[in-house]
Amino acid sequence: MESLRFALILSPTAMKIHEYQAKEILRGFGVATPRGRVTDSPEEAGRIAKEFGGRAVVKAQVHAGGRGKGGGVKLAKTPDEAVELAKKIIGMQLVTHQTGPSGQRVKKILVEEALDIARELYIGITLDRAIGRPVMMASKQGGMEIEVVAAKDPDAIVKEAFDPAWGLQPFQARKLADALGLTGETHKKAVGFLIALAKAYVATDASLAEINPLLITGGGDVIALDAKMNFDDNALFRHPDIKEYRDLDEEDALEVEASKFGLNYIKLDGNVGCMVNGAGLAMATMDIIQFAGGRPANFLDVGGGANEEQVKNAMRIILSDANVKAVLINIFGGIMRCDIIATGVVNAIKEIGIKVPVVVRLEGTNVEEGKAILKSSGLAVIPANDMKDAAEKVIASLGKAA
Repeated sequence: MESLRFALILSPTAMKIHEYQAKEILRGFGVATPRGRVTDSPEEAGRIAKEFGGRAVVKAQVHAGGRGKGGGVKLAKTPDEAVELAKKIIGMQLVTHQTGPSGQRVKKILVEEALDIARELYIGITLDRAIGRPVMMASKQGGMEIEVVAAKDPDAIVKEAFDPAWGLQPFQARKLADALGLTGETHKKAVGFLIALAKAYVATDASLAEINPLLITGGGDVIALDAKMNFDDNALFRHPDIKEYRDLDEEDALEVEASKFGLNYIKLDGNVGCMVNGAGLAMATMDIIQFAGGRPANFLDVGGGANEEQVKNAMRIILSDANVKAVLINIFGGIMRCDIIATGVVNAIKEIGIKVPVVVRLEGTNVEEGKAILKSSGLAVIPANDMKDAAEKVIASLGKAA
């Protein structure tokens, strides 16, 4: 279960889409969803609600969970009420546990038919890296965050790994439907729903497909009341249609800028900027900064074959974050040469005019050349011998800078 919990945390190469977009994709694979349309007009929201008989659910469309708790999901009992709710939600700064304290501005809403809710369940698919296969997870505790369920009652989650080449097999879908306590026609519908969801996950190169809640109506229908899908960036070349769903307004501006240069960057809330090559080394670097008493300001992996220009842009992006008070550059040169890193760093500092301490630890290919470039630059770069030394020096530099 631990590996599944970590897999639910997005990797730096996961593209998010909106709920209404996820439902468009899922419907193409035969996954049942409520009737609904997206709009940015309160008046249009009223007309849509009228089409659905008057009662409708108005849902903020942002890349974050917990929208209901943040006031972004409301039930309208009449078309006029749908208009008023739409006016309140469109343009609001929605704050949830996933948006951070600054929140996310709502630009669109999804207006859906209001359905008869008998039960709310949970279904999700993600990659279990420990076994190298996708795993479908099912729980009777729908409407709750799966991380919370896993922490409080891990036995409440039933898992079924499947081979992506063959898809989720009928006997596996029946096992999951049994675990959800479904019977009769609802059980049969759930089996078809789960198989279709697994097909959608595999066919689109998704990294996450989550239905929370999975709705069982009073009439026994099985419907995706909510839907969340994320996709592997590295596979988007196979899916130009999905790539078109990307909403840059929902992404951090620095993360968008980094993607233009092939850099994997995620902004965090610390004050130590990090430039590292390799995701594993980046994670280790953030850990050791935390261990030394600091807080990483970002995840930034320049990759194994970055060139001087990429390194320079990486440095520029790190320093664009006003919260960064020191920078730790931790490079192990394999394919990546230390002299290229050093040259990129020197040129970036000269162009940008850096005003915060920079600690550099280099090891590997052309390490001596790299160190010589830094030393002869005349810049106040702080050299470090190893990761522990680098972390201690960057934390110490924060005190001096203050």
